This record gives sequence, C-alpha cells and structure tokens, in this order.
Amino acid sequence: MNQLVVEHVTKRYANHTALDDVSLSVPDQSIYGLLGPNGAGKTTLIRIINQIIDANEGTILINGEKLSPHHIGQIGYLPEERGLYKKLKVGDQLIYLARLRGLSKNDALIRIKYWIEKFEIKDWWDKKVEDLSKGMAQKIQFISTVLHEPKLIILDEPFSGFDPVNANLIRDEILELREKGSTIIFSTHRMETVEELCDHIALINKSKKILEGAKKEVKAKYRTNTYMVEHKGIFSLDSEHYEHTGHRDLDDGYMETQVRIKSDRNANQLIQDLVGATEIHGFKEKIPSMNEIFILLVNGGSDE
Repeated sequence: MNQLVVEHVTKRYANHTALDDVSLSVPDQSIYGLLGPNGAGKTTLIRIINQIIDANEGTILINGEKLSPHHIGQIGYLPEERGLYKKLKVGDQLIYLARLRGLSKNDALIRIKYWIEKFEIKDWWDKKVEDLSKGMAQKIQFISTVLHEPKLIILDEPFSGFDPVNANLIRDEILELREKGSTIIFSTHRMETVEELCDHIALINKSKKILEGAKKEVKAKYRTNTYMVEHKGIFSLDSEHYEHTGHRDLDDGYMETQVRIKSDRNANQLIQDLVGATEIHGFKEKIPSMNEIFILLVNGGSDE
C-alpha cells in the first residue's frame, strides 16, 4: 500500500517549469528521501502536497484518496524556512499550533507534556521563541510537526541547525515514528543521512524525476563490479579481465587496491586469481554510495 502517490504532476510559472510530469509512489510506513540539487523542484512538490500551492496538471492521492482540504490534518509538515512566532511563549505556541491541527486543548496539553518531558525541555515552557537558540527552536518546531500524530510527515532539511547530539535525537524520533506507523518523507542534502535512514529514494533534477526506487535496489543497479582488496605484496592481474582503479598504502606494509572486473568473470574467479598473485588480508565489494550515485546522475543527466 502506498501512503502517497503523485501522478504526472506539472507546475508552471510564467517563465519557468518547476515540475515537469513528475510521478512518485511513497510506500506506507517507509522513510522516503526526496533528493535533488537546489532549484530542482523538491520544495515545489512539497508545497503542492501541503496544498500551499496548486499544480497545473496531475493528481495526488493520500492513502488512496484524492488530495483534499481534510487531508491537512493528516499531514505533519516541517518547512525548511521555520515558522514560529518569536514573541509567543513556547507553551502557548505549541497549544496554538496543536489547536490549528484539530486537537482539543486538553488533548494538546497531554501530548505536549509527553514531548517536553521526552526532550527534557520543561524549563522552556514560559520562554519566548526569540530567546531560544536555533537548535532549541528547531526542537519546538519538530514537536509542533508531530503533535497531532500525523500518518504522513514531511520534513524539509530536518537536521538543519542541530548539533550532532540533537541531530541524533531527531534521527531516533524519526525511526520511532515510522515504527509507530507514520510514513516520513524528507528532503535533504545530507547523503550520509539518506544512507542511514531511507528505505526508498527519489531524485529530482531540473524539474524532472530521474530516479526512484528502494535504496537497496538503486545501489545494486549502480554497482560497478569493483572490489576492495587488502593485501601484502604488489600484484598485477590480466588486463583483459581486470582494471586497477585505485590504490592506497595502509599501516604495517599493507595495501588496499581497487579492482574492477571488466569481463564476465565473477568475484570467486577474482579471488582465485588474487590468491596466486598476492597475500590477501581482506576482500569486499565496493557498493556505490548515495552521494556517488547522486553526483553521477545530476552531472550526467536523466536515468530514464
């Protein structure tokens, strides 16, 4: 089951097409990375899903239903441009934002108490937002995003402004929210976060979707048949079948060499050839990182 389906969405402005026939499927209870360089169209798509702006063409389905105003209460949205009221006290702010999402004051207070105790920020209740650090304000914004327990949570650069300790705290909360049944979409430039958290990804570039799929399948698709060999003693392999693509010296006389298989040989055959050529101490496949795939496709153009 898909929590969100985007079908052939196009958004045009006077002299610019922000989204060009974009279709996506976000599986239920997944963490879905929406990736792309600045200006690619990610934020435009997020704003359309949140009904801040309208698409010129296309359809969006939430849990099988066509997107409509009543879905606003089922979505939690953390924009990149944070939107707290600076003069308002933290407690009043959280109550106000929870009421906007349809919670009664009593329910809002119960849920706010849970979160401020969980984040250990009870002392912030009577502080004004303008007196908080950027990271502290980010915590309040995150709480306001998830207070109403939305099924679909959209986070635009959620780790911006956080130190490593609080970034880990938010990461753990994202994982816990998924375990409790939420679907999380987040847009980020931090590829290490994508590696760590995402189940599925989509890459948008120059207003078009150029890649989508389960992260594991995407990485498998871009395998280059390259292996990392840790060894002692210089070696050379048959250039008809193998190519040395990298080398570095390690401690205590050990070396690491990247070997790419050029022919139809497999890893077992490579190991057999290495056994007769050097003293092997380690062997593993070099799987491309999401950062490498991102750079390859953004610089090289569409994959479709």
